[in-house]
Amino acid sequence: MFVQTLQFNCNCFIFVFLPVHIQKVIVNEGDYVFLKIRMCIINHLLPFWRLTSKTRVFELSSFKARTFQKINAQCFNKVNHLRSDTLCTGSEKKWQKPMGFDTGLKTYNSLTKGKEPLILAKEGIATWYSCGPTVYDHAHLGHACSYVRFDIVQRILTRVFGINVIHVMVITDIDDKIIKRASELNMSSTVLARLYEEEFKSDMAALKVLPPTVYMRVTENIPQIIAFIEGIINNQHAYATPKGSVYFDIKSIGSRYGKLMGGFVDSGGELGDTGDTDKRNARDFALWKASKPQEPFWESPWGKGRPGWHIECSTIASTVFGSQLDIHSGGIDLAFPHHENEIAQCEAYHQCAQWGNYFLHSGHLHLKGSEEKMSKSLKNFITIKDFFQTFSANEFRMFCLLTKYRSAIDYSDASMNEAKSVLSSISSFFSDAGAYMTGKLLCQSVDEGFLWERLAAAKVNVQTALTDDFDTPRAIDEIMGLIHHGNRQLQAVTKGGQSSRSPAVFGAILSYIEGFLDTVGVSVKENTCVPGESSHGTLPSVVEQLVSFRSQVRSYALATDELAPVLSDCSQLSEERKSQLKEHRKQQIREREPLLKACDVLRRDLAPLGINIKDRGNTSTWEIKEKRTELQKEEAN
Repeated sequence: MFVQTLQFNCNCFIFVFLPVHIQKVIVNEGDYVFLKIRMCIINHLLPFWRLTSKTRVFELSSFKARTFQKINAQCFNKVNHLRSDTLCTGSEKKWQKPMGFDTGLKTYNSLTKGKEPLILAKEGIATWYSCGPTVYDHAHLGHACSYVRFDIVQRILTRVFGINVIHVMVITDIDDKIIKRASELNMSSTVLARLYEEEFKSDMAALKVLPPTVYMRVTENIPQIIAFIEGIINNQHAYATPKGSVYFDIKSIGSRYGKLMGGFVDSGGELGDTGDTDKRNARDFALWKASKPQEPFWESPWGKGRPGWHIECSTIASTVFGSQLDIHSGGIDLAFPHHENEIAQCEAYHQCAQWGNYFLHSGHLHLKGSEEKMSKSLKNFITIKDFFQTFSANEFRMFCLLTKYRSAIDYSDASMNEAKSVLSSISSFFSDAGAYMTGKLLCQSVDEGFLWERLAAAKVNVQTALTDDFDTPRAIDEIMGLIHHGNRQLQAVTKGGQSSRSPAVFGAILSYIEGFLDTVGVSVKENTCVPGESSHGTLPSVVEQLVSFRSQVRSYALATDELAPVLSDCSQLSEERKSQLKEHRKQQIREREPLLKACDVLRRDLAPLGINIKDRGNTSTWEIKEKRTELQKEEAN
């Protein structure tokens, strides 16, 4: 008696003899089945299916067979009632909305080319992977722009929305470029990579970029990379060549390739692959590269070699986060081929339809007047260290905040001066509001109710802006609008009257603005003009005493004005007495004029050192601004 129809649950491994040309299998709803039809030595592979009805009959094959054909129906990956975002659905390319915790935010997803609700697998936790540097040279401003922008995004997620970001960044410390540069410098590739890795971390600290949860080096994960490649080969999505290399078989995943770019894109070959002739398809990319003479290598099942570029990220991200990732980030230049190939590798290894749920890409940094991105290969870059000779970390961060993280951005003196101007306006407002609160700045009556209303509105509008794809330009506009209204209320008067003061509302405004800027990594009160770390607040104390002394000298020099009322009401004075008083006043002015000039010279001389003194009638206020002198620049060199 021969079986024509087979019905089974997924926890089985069976052999069935069928005498018919059409074989059928019945499985239950929610079952995940992988079927392999063996006819002599030919393997016919069928895709994963997930049934959407109670029971369904599938016709598996139609082939001319002998009287008895042997069917090996092997089922694995039995999973019932899992979320749809982790399913394997054959040729499915459409983005699947994840199931999990809805954060209430929307973010632009490169997988859909639109804004999507940010849904995380676990409440309050975001798993985040980013491509780190290939450490063969100095980091430049293009790198800095991407890292600072995503640092801002992560700070917002953490500090505004209370999401714990688990961030993994890979350090690519073995690569064609590293090998080439090490050879040119006649040094070990390992030593070269370590030197530039430490420099990169130092640059990031100077830019106030928070370090990831963990850095992971490629060379410390070679066994995991080899195992990952073996898994892709076992799933029949990669092949080894006689030369000892391993390539990903793009045709094996059909139309599922191209989730970011929308289809097959001819990359023109990758660096180091263009000369290979043992690839099945020109678009196949290297998972493992057979070693060449004088190159570093590791032992593998395919011979001596080293990892390809893309496989490192897929392996390390999967090692930490498994088969699902919430967020993947990087510069837009990495979308193809790097991120595209990462997706292909991970989904081939995990046999899933959607590995990364959100891909966030930052826009290119261009030098003003150039359409090309800043890059080492084009030799049109500015190193981070060179940048710091002219500008500060605060100024660069504000430069980044003034544009959306995914927009291209032009770097120029004009754009940097705009960022400096914004910071200067904020600093001046802090100085004036602080002086008003301490009674050093006398103003007309303040419309306190109006300012409380503007503060409440600003809070709501900033929150709304950040919820909408981390819209920092709109948030900064709200902050500057609040400062504008505050400044309009701080109209200084020369002499004090009986008007009431409203320090509380200004205290609330300053506290909110400082908190927001701290959230995005900008420090309003940062005093970077003091070299070393041993000042312990000495400079502000010295400046306070200096300005206080100057104010007393200046008040004495201006005291000649006290004779003016006497001279204006001199009806009872003789002409001789009037003449004496006028001469006496002129004499006082002549004698005290050098004191006023000395006070003005001191104010001017302190300004380049970052100490800004503002004279307000008989009183003076001061602030320390972030400036670098020519002497400091020379010392830095």
